[in-house]
Amino acid sequence: MMAMPFTEEVRWTGSDFAVFGVMLAVPLGALELAVRATRSMAYRAAVAVVLGAAFLMTWVNLAVGIIGSEDNSLNLVFFGVLAIGIVGAFIARFQPRGMARAMAAMAVAHIVVAVAALIGGHVTVVLTGSFVGAWFLSAWLFRRAAKDQTAV
Repeated sequence: MMAMPFTEEVRWTGSDFAVFGVMLAVPLGALELAVRATRSMAYRAAVAVVLGAAFLMTWVNLAVGIIGSEDNSLNLVFFGVLAIGIVGAFIARFQPRGMARAMAAMAVAHIVVAVAALIGGHVTVVLTGSFVGAWFLSAWLFRRAAKDQTAV
């Protein structure tokens, strides 16, 4: 956005701004709901990690693409990883034990996508490792929140 006045290479349209606005509003709104819904710091941290990673993955994927360019249709598979987490969260009714399972499922799905990309000649190891690490960290934090919940 800030580069727009200085270069012709960055030209955002109204729809670009709308998409980015939604990309900011959805995770920040979800984080606000999580903070209001629980006092568990582990749960709040888990939500922050997964929402932050999901935001970054979406941004990178839309801006430059994870596999090749942003126009590569293989990049759509990464939205499937996010869909697994969203569906899993609703199935778990946002309870920490189920959320931990949903985040672990996201991590495993992301690994499968990375292996398929690697077999196809696309190296995404560092970026994929970062996101898989975030999904597993979030799963661990949700699991910790579940343990804290049963200890009370």
